[in-house]
Amino acid sequence: MENITIKINGMEVSAHAGSTILEAARGAGIDIPTLCFLKEINEIGACRICVVEVKGARSLVAACVYPINPGMEVFTNTPLVRESRKKTLELILSDHERKCLSCVRSDNCELQKLCKDLGVEDESMYDGAKNEYELDESAPHMIRDNNKCILCRRCVAVCDKVQGIAVIGANERGFKTHISSAFEMGLADTSCVSCGQCIVACPVGAIYEKDNTKEVLDAIADPDKFVVVQTAPAVRAGLGEEFGLPVGSSVEAQVEGKMAAALRRLGFDKVFDTNFSADLTIMEEAHEFLDRVKNGGKLPLITSCSPGWIKYCEHYFPDMTENLSSCKSPQQMFGATVKTYYAEKMGIDPKKIVSVSVMPCTAKKFEIGRDDQSAAGVPDVDISITTRELARMIKGAGLRFLDLPVEDFDDPLGEGTGAAVIFGATGGVMEAALRTAVEELTGEELKNLDFTDVRGVEGIKEASYDVAGMTVKVAIASGLGNARKLLNDVKDGKADYHFIEIMGCPGGCVNGGGQPHVPARFKNANDVRALRGKILYDYDAANPIRKSHENPQIKKVYDEFFGEPGSHKAHEILHTSYVKREINRIPD
Repeated sequence: MENITIKINGMEVSAHAGSTILEAARGAGIDIPTLCFLKEINEIGACRICVVEVKGARSLVAACVYPINPGMEVFTNTPLVRESRKKTLELILSDHERKCLSCVRSDNCELQKLCKDLGVEDESMYDGAKNEYELDESAPHMIRDNNKCILCRRCVAVCDKVQGIAVIGANERGFKTHISSAFEMGLADTSCVSCGQCIVACPVGAIYEKDNTKEVLDAIADPDKFVVVQTAPAVRAGLGEEFGLPVGSSVEAQVEGKMAAALRRLGFDKVFDTNFSADLTIMEEAHEFLDRVKNGGKLPLITSCSPGWIKYCEHYFPDMTENLSSCKSPQQMFGATVKTYYAEKMGIDPKKIVSVSVMPCTAKKFEIGRDDQSAAGVPDVDISITTRELARMIKGAGLRFLDLPVEDFDDPLGEGTGAAVIFGATGGVMEAALRTAVEELTGEELKNLDFTDVRGVEGIKEASYDVAGMTVKVAIASGLGNARKLLNDVKDGKADYHFIEIMGCPGGCVNGGGQPHVPARFKNANDVRALRGKILYDYDAANPIRKSHENPQIKKVYDEFFGEPGSHKAHEILHTSYVKREINRIPD
């Protein structure tokens, strides 16, 4: 693409033709502030924070949508620009609940940072009429607080354009404009799938996960409870960011081992790893796939690890719920195993076990309350918290995370393979399943365990493999908008696959709704997804055991309890069922 030259603050800058002023400036190391802008998702020029002066223009222009032209002269830091941005912030604050000290986004709020950067000293400059809203606490996973909403519409754009769900939008007009669901329904009454991508997109504290940390601490303090915790693969890829580590540095900083140490010091009786049950999931799912292939079962088989995807399928593709793997997710398989196999082995009453999960995912808070998720007659998992909630617990306990020693997870449910850890990256479940399924089909040991065709942050990927005389066609989709495209092609006969992996969040669990908020310096979300995903592949490469069926603890649990993958007992404990749901969303 042809480059053109413009001047920004008197300096010559070269950028691709068709670029906006914002893109050209950022390429030259000049940061023009934004609030409503999300690249390729929400480019609407609404907040007016990014205004700049352009020589010859009659007024300030929004840099996020204004295209560059040859010879253009741009000024990003003039008195007029600074005063305009400052006044815009003061006007936003005039209808904003300014309880910053108690806000979950304090010190990590884009509005707060801009006010500091631009010297907003009198936050009550334009005080007057103020809207007041009740909190929407109806959903199991999050709270919506319109008193802190700045009407940037980033949540609306992500819900609609990225996830294809569109259960929220702008209601009413003028000063009364607010973000809500159709007919002011509570979020729980809509087709929301609990993915939490609106939380990821929100620049302030207007949307946040429900905090369940008090329940966890109360359980730990109860001497009659035996409290166990499991941590998902993607948590170790993001937790360090909450303590100042650069994105992508978790392996070198030994975050996994420090996390285990932190959890023990918080008071958990046992600290386990969801990697164990990710391997268990592969054993069951690979067996299910092979059974369907060999015996004419329903194909394509679609993975069931992502609860946001599962609820989406139930709402939007109810006729394809038969294609879903009946396997519980790794979170639920772990809880079920703890309250059956582990409880029996240790002589503990399942009713006294409190099973806690630490997940990168807000939809896990919904999943623990689903039907058919109570193998021992009690919930498989009692409490699910996010990566962000765990970080708050660690900080609240006064633990200096980076100074903690490196410790291992507890046995026997603390051992996982390289195949398990890559579950957190898009394509990881598929790759892990292929490592086991291919060896089962061929009866031969794989020489190369890296199925690189299914890796990467692209929204849709596909590959074909020749296995034991048959061509196995697979596809991967991350983000529910991409899932819709892929499944529509399958339904319309445009695509034919044997096995499909779908992750509800773009990039997979590493970009889940409960992960640390993306640092402002990352203007391209794919950069963060790729860096966090690389962490998991590094863990995989360093693991001496990289195939789920070679995990010695998995072999042991089958020998001692389940018998074999797909057994009657395994189905009773490790498998689940689905429902067909209606759609309630903002009308097209």
